[in-house]
Amino acid sequence: MTAKKPLRTGLITTKLGMTRVFNDAGEHVPVTVLKLDEVQVVAVRTKEKDGYNAVQLGVGKAKVKNVSKAMRGHFAKAKLEPKMKLGEFRVSVDAILEVGAALTASHFKAGQFVDITSTSIGKGFAGAMKRHHFKGLRATHGVSVTHRSHGSTGQRQDPGKVFKGKKMAGHMGDRRVTTLNVQVVSVDEEQGLIFLRGSVSGPEGSYVRIRDAVKNKRAKVVRAPEVNKKDAKKAERPAEKKPEAKAEKAA
Repeated sequence: MTAKKPLRTGLITTKLGMTRVFNDAGEHVPVTVLKLDEVQVVAVRTKEKDGYNAVQLGVGKAKVKNVSKAMRGHFAKAKLEPKMKLGEFRVSVDAILEVGAALTASHFKAGQFVDITSTSIGKGFAGAMKRHHFKGLRATHGVSVTHRSHGSTGQRQDPGKVFKGKKMAGHMGDRRVTTLNVQVVSVDEEQGLIFLRGSVSGPEGSYVRIRDAVKNKRAKVVRAPEVNKKDAKKAERPAEKKPEAKAEKAA
């Protein structure tokens, strides 16, 4: 049996924006640039003490006046300066790091797949057509000024209510979004930059959690060679026996 890979910690980064890079074939690839800002281990959770194994990371610098007294003691215990953002990552026993350890962009390699989690851009209050891509009402035959309404929302007297989760107008965006299997295009360890293929949810300057992919099937799937259906049916049929030559008629 193959040994399981250790569950490593992830990183907390800041989204700088989007740009493009060129690969070896000369094709341009749209990428999102993530920035690391003094990511350090602030605390460690162990199964004996806390019931689970995890690593708490801190990113950025915060002014002491903006940090509560309890959090000042938390950072003082770790002998670190106050951080702007804290986050935990579940890890395996053999992947626990020491308090104060610094993480760099080389934690991830170019070509590997990662999972990213961020908060999408808030759009405010939106109607059903914009929020759920509804068709809307007809623009003729007696429909007055309700062309963009979502229509009826409930049933008759039974059950006599609108069920929870009904697609209606409401607050759009500003939600936690996780995108799986995003490829790392390149890494700049000196400047602390990570380039991811495609877009990442959230506005510029928002925090983005990035960690190793947990459902990456692209490297495991091996496609079988395509076979023509007619040829496949012929191969499945047993070899047909040639009809025996008819006996010559008696003279």
